[in-house]
Amino acid sequence: MRRVVSASGVNRHDHVLEVGPGLGSLTLGLLDRGSRVTAVEIDPILAKQLPITIAAHSHSEINRLTVLNRDILTLKREELADPPTALVANLPYNVAVPALLHLLAEFPSIRTVMVMVQAEVAERLAAEPGSKEYGVPSVKVRFYGNVRRYGMVSPTVFWPIPRVYSGLVRIDRYETSPWPTDPEFREQVFHLIDIAFAQRRKTSRNAFAEWAGSGNESARRLLAASIDPARRGETLSIADFVRLLQRTAEAVEEPRPVRRTARSQTQRKDSTSAAAHG
Repeated sequence: MRRVVSASGVNRHDHVLEVGPGLGSLTLGLLDRGSRVTAVEIDPILAKQLPITIAAHSHSEINRLTVLNRDILTLKREELADPPTALVANLPYNVAVPALLHLLAEFPSIRTVMVMVQAEVAERLAAEPGSKEYGVPSVKVRFYGNVRRYGMVSPTVFWPIPRVYSGLVRIDRYETSPWPTDPEFREQVFHLIDIAFAQRRKTSRNAFAEWAGSGNESARRLLAASIDPARRGETLSIADFVRLLQRTAEAVEEPRPVRRTARSQTQRKDSTSAAAHG
C-alpha cells in the first residue's frame, strides 16, 4: 500500500477518490500523506466499519475522510462538493475498466490516476498499437492522458490470497488536451474505436465501410486522415481515430462547388443577349 501511495504522488493538496476501500489499508496510507479522501464502498457493512477503523488509528485523520456507500458506476460529479484531483484505488477486478472510464469521463478534475488491477488488465491498458494486448481499453484511456505500467504485485500481499497477479497502472491526464473533450465528441470517437475492434482482423477500409456508407467512401475518408486503408484497427492510435473523425466532419461542412448544367448556361447566355438588345 505504501508503494501505491508513493507512486501516486498525492499530497496534502489533493482530494483523492478511492474506490473499494475494503478494510481501509490504502485509505490509511492516503490519509497519512495529508490528503482528503472520499472512499466509495458498495458493501454497506464495510462502508459502516471504515470510519470506525480510521478513527481507531487517528482521530485527526477522520476529519479528512468521507465515506459513500455507493456503486461507483453510478457516481456523478454533482454528488461531490469538492472535485477530486486524483484517483487512487485497488479497483474491483470485475468492473475495473468500466469504473476507470466512467470516472475519467465524469470527473475532469482528476489529473492523476494510480490503480491496481488484474495483471492482464494492466497489460491491456498500457499496451501499444499493434501488440496482441492492444484493444478498446488501450485506446480509450489514451483519450484522456498518458498511460504507463508501474510493475507487478504478487498475490501473497493480499488476504485472502487470490489466484491472479496484479499490476499497477498510472494515468496522467493531458495538461492541455490535443483534441476536444466534450461528451458528444468523445462518444463519436469511442464509436469509431468500437467499430474498428469489433472485427479487428479486417482492414480499416472494410471495418469502416458500413459507417462510411461504402468501401470506397471508407477508403476516401481514411486517406483524407492520412491513414492507409489497408491498416487494421489494432494498429491505429487514439490520434488516428480522432483525426479520422475530424477530417470526416470537415468534409461534411465544406461547401460543395456549384455545378451549372448545360441548360442553365444556355439560359444565362439568352438573358445576357436579351439585355444587350433591350
